[in-house]
Amino acid sequence: MITSKIISNGILRALATIIVVLIVLYFLYEIQTVIVYLCISLLLCLIANPLVQFLKNKLKFSNSLAATTTLIVFILAIVGFILLFVPLIISQANNLSLLDTHNLQQQFIQTEKSIETYFNIQHMDLNKVLKDSKITSLIDFSYFTVFLNSILGFMANMGMGLVSVFFITFFFIKDQDTFKVTARKILPDTNEDKILNSVTKINHFLTRYFIGLLLQLTVVFILYLIVLMIFGNKNAFVIAFLCAILNIIPYIGPIIGTTLAGILTMISMIGSDFQTEILPRTIYVLIGFLLVQAIDNNISQPIISSKSVNSHPLEIFLITLISGITFGIVGMIIAIPVFTMIKVILKEFFPNNKIVSVLTERI
Repeated sequence: MITSKIISNGILRALATIIVVLIVLYFLYEIQTVIVYLCISLLLCLIANPLVQFLKNKLKFSNSLAATTTLIVFILAIVGFILLFVPLIISQANNLSLLDTHNLQQQFIQTEKSIETYFNIQHMDLNKVLKDSKITSLIDFSYFTVFLNSILGFMANMGMGLVSVFFITFFFIKDQDTFKVTARKILPDTNEDKILNSVTKINHFLTRYFIGLLLQLTVVFILYLIVLMIFGNKNAFVIAFLCAILNIIPYIGPIIGTTLAGILTMISMIGSDFQTEILPRTIYVLIGFLLVQAIDNNISQPIISSKSVNSHPLEIFLITLISGITFGIVGMIIAIPVFTMIKVILKEFFPNNKIVSVLTERI
């Protein structure tokens, strides 16, 4: 017989469960940065696993030495990536130092007059408008201090993030066998096969994903390089490489890369005539990059999403968007690998759940 005491106890248990779930979700939200660090470290560990196995099996390295060597390789790769752009920065700085401001001003005035004549626009004295509007009195120069502090804060957070990720990755690589043994001891024996199957499938799908991503970036890099070389862009290799790397960031990366290519193209041609040389060539480069992105969006990315991780493009878009809103750019980058891992685990542990079966029907 259902009594009021049973009903009240049930309500209290439900409220307690809801409160616990909310507390856990709030806690996860507060430590989202740590979760991102853990996810990045886990992905780095999976990427480094072939090298680690080679060092341990072929060269007979110890776990600590193999982990240290792998981290040194990662650090050297990052340093080499940074040094790759030093010539580009020096070249663009030299171009800016040779800038003829008087000639540029004359070209700008001439271009402005051409636009006014073409569209039959009445000439507007910009200096007079600014003076009449007293806009300079409305400018809060404290924003420059805030902007500088934000840059310094970003650099500090980036440095702390790199140190944290490398520290966590070191122990993931060094003690991965110990973690596996410990996990087997903690979890029930009935789930051991499911865990092993999940790990095997995750390794399989992530390996396919990273191979597909590398292939996509290679194709994009080659196409970018061809476009830049056709139009005689200086430092074409470095610019194409940088724009291809930015392509890792879903949706936003290609836009940033195209904008950057246009700006660097204009800077590299400083001193030339704006109307007859700089503007046309920049437009051609932008059109070329848009064509490359069209090829990538309609060929490369669908192959990765549908073949590598067996997910629908709309599914990938929504997960990437949610991850971007929650965790920023880093979340967008790791969204697909993490989502794939979660799908594999859910299918292995809850194969009969209707929602899980719908989400994982392609796996």
